Amino acid sequence: MAHSATKRFGILTAGGDCPGLNAAIRGVCRAAYDRYGMEIVGIAKGFRGLIEEDTKVLQPEDFSGILTRGGTILGSSREKPFSRVDKDEVALEKISAIKDTYSKLKLDCIVVLGGNGTNTTGYKLAWEGLNVIGLPKTIDNDIVGTDKTFGFDSALSIGTEAIDRLHSTAQSHSRVIVIELMGHKAGWLSLYAGVAGGGDVILLPEIPYDVRAIGNHLEQRAKTGKTFSIVVVAEGALSVKEAAMEKKDRKKYRAENGPSVAYRVAKEIGEETGMETRATVLGYVQRGGVPSASDRVLATSLGTAAVELLAKGSYGRMVALNGTEIDSVDLSIPEGKVKSVPLDHYMLDTARGVGTCLGIY
Repeated sequence: MAHSATKRFGILTAGGDCPGLNAAIRGVCRAAYDRYGMEIVGIAKGFRGLIEEDTKVLQPEDFSGILTRGGTILGSSREKPFSRVDKDEVALEKISAIKDTYSKLKLDCIVVLGGNGTNTTGYKLAWEGLNVIGLPKTIDNDIVGTDKTFGFDSALSIGTEAIDRLHSTAQSHSRVIVIELMGHKAGWLSLYAGVAGGGDVILLPEIPYDVRAIGNHLEQRAKTGKTFSIVVVAEGALSVKEAAMEKKDRKKYRAENGPSVAYRVAKEIGEETGMETRATVLGYVQRGGVPSASDRVLATSLGTAAVELLAKGSYGRMVALNGTEIDSVDLSIPEGKVKSVPLDHYMLDTARGVGTCLGIY
């Protein structure tokens, strides 16, 4: 066995599930066990497993045959132990429990697989004296410090297929169909799926939309004989009107105008143009199922790279894809940040180039 600074580590998955988590777990565990003989402790239900000491030593049979499986064999939760640390004694107790579990299990490090919140929690735990290594997963592709996250490619394929399917229905009934994809703070998924699926309108959180611009675009399409349209909208998209509102007023407005943005946009388009409009929310379908080949490769590569950091004792880092190379960045880089679509990104120009409306004149 090769020498390793890390002898025993814990591994957990936190936040929303996504395709590729099991592939990443396998990549970490296979390389750690086969190459370095490390002991691996699986932590159930994200950070809650550390709080409740819900753990299990993993053997090869536990991480064998999981490359293609969706979800996560470790389970997950939305537990955020630092969320109320300045106000809540319970939060302080949770952090203390995590540190106690880490010590009791004699862990040299914790490997955390997750999105912005998970890696931010990892960074904060590092400040509490724990050794942490992060892996970037999210279908939103919005983690700062990596060019791509695993889960994104699979969700992109699912979103694109859904748009493809809606085209035939929209055409058959001469309707406008609004499809809502995930992306609360960043519009990567909607932008890429919208371009891949030939969306006629793409609405992103980064660009507040004007329904008059959307209506004008759809009416111009109708005048050229195109009797149907597909509008792709990220769940965090907002109108110019909403963007000008105070948070409280925006919340009230949304509660009065539909359960989610797709329904609000569909209503606005109908009122603006008189066109028959329908809304579809893809929801959790985007996060389920087997990972794409690309996500399996990326998740495996990031997992094995994390093991090299473990072996070197290079803690407090997140593995990342930088161009075509697997690298790592300090956990302070993704901490508390969101990678939004830059307004000068080439994909926005690509969308405009093929006649897609981005919700503005």
